[in-house]
Amino acid sequence: MDRRLFVSAVAGATALPSLAAALAPRFSPHAIRRLIDAADVAKDRGVALFDPAAPAWRGDAAQADAFAADEDFWEPIQRAFDLDRTWINLNNGGCSPAPSHVMAQLERDLRFSNELPVIQMWQTLEPRIEIVRRELALEFGCGTNEMAITRNASEALETLIFGIDLKRGDEVVVSNQNYGRMINAWKQRARRDGIVLKEVSFPVPCTEPQQIVDAFAAAITPRTRVMEITHITNLTGQILPVKELIAMARAKGVVTFVDGAHAFAQFPFTRDELDVDYYGTSLHKWLLAPIGTGFLYVRQDKIESMWPLMAGNPGQEADIRKYEEIGTHPAANHNAISVSLAFHRAIGAARKQARLKFLRDRWAKRLLADGKGRVKVLTPLDSKWGGGIGFFNVDGLDPVKLGSWLVSQHRVVQTPIVHAEFSGIRVTPNVYTTLDEIDRFSELVLKAMRNGIA
Repeated sequence: MDRRLFVSAVAGATALPSLAAALAPRFSPHAIRRLIDAADVAKDRGVALFDPAAPAWRGDAAQADAFAADEDFWEPIQRAFDLDRTWINLNNGGCSPAPSHVMAQLERDLRFSNELPVIQMWQTLEPRIEIVRRELALEFGCGTNEMAITRNASEALETLIFGIDLKRGDEVVVSNQNYGRMINAWKQRARRDGIVLKEVSFPVPCTEPQQIVDAFAAAITPRTRVMEITHITNLTGQILPVKELIAMARAKGVVTFVDGAHAFAQFPFTRDELDVDYYGTSLHKWLLAPIGTGFLYVRQDKIESMWPLMAGNPGQEADIRKYEEIGTHPAANHNAISVSLAFHRAIGAARKQARLKFLRDRWAKRLLADGKGRVKVLTPLDSKWGGGIGFFNVDGLDPVKLGSWLVSQHRVVQTPIVHAEFSGIRVTPNVYTTLDEIDRFSELVLKAMRNGIA
């Protein structure tokens, strides 16, 4: 693939109207050199890395699987990050580092803003949010006027939780595997407004999605007004049957909010494939955007009836931008989303999904094979209901103590989790994670199983 065409396509510089081109961020000449290295590898395999005619391009699924274990392809991408490799970071589900050129864009804009904030930030940089909005809407498959830029999934979901009109006695159904902050927000509404919060349970791992649909359906009554679900849980990485859950709830007159904090850019999907009306996500996890970035999608005809978290301006009642009225904030963070999105598109969403599942299977299946029956993986493997997040426990080893031992003695970061119904360790590598790091983690867990963690 022609290098000049590739660079301009990834940078979003092709076929931009003059105003959009003026507002678009400028890339340094070497900003995406690592992706160009990967493009050369892909070209040698007879595959284009990026199709500039299709900005939301995912990549062919069959080709993606072939690339999952191709270290020649992934090694340049790993070098796109400036990291302390004396640590092994397997908690990218909390926050992931951004590629070096994303941070360079962020830093340039922060310094530019600081020269004269009321001019440089408000008049020059802030309008570029419209480019970010357009590109995120294109990637998600919604209208530009349905995409709000937020600071994280919590802000997006709490906008919905506190923005919908409910009265005393109205019921809300959630899962007990929902993110804790969202459950806490609903509990606050219960204390303040007298709504009734109902939590449902479902088994993990679950490869029969109808079990999850049935669990939610059983909790719905004539008083149910809202159902909030996670697209993929932050606990075990269980992917929920979102489209089926929404269809079931809609048939009963129930509104559905979807928490996609761990889904967007971890695996490919669009708005219409899910048929969602409301969706919130963070972008500092799997899109590799700067910390403090996310989005809220609200279907156009729902915007006017959903209150913003902070008051909007007169005339914004039906404007998605009312959800962005949070007071003074840096433009640099949200503008750098466009750089992260270019990086994601250049890799290819299908290739990224295949790689993350490959890394998950490398440690999970090794622990299952060599763990002498003591290891249990609560994430669906060899199933479309599991993604790059993995979760396991070891019979006879306390997950909190094991997690502490891995961090304090071996500088391996992961996430011990204790839930009312299960406990274990969550493992979330990312595209910069090396096979050596995955294997080191596996060896340490097996060592702990053999020798203990005294």
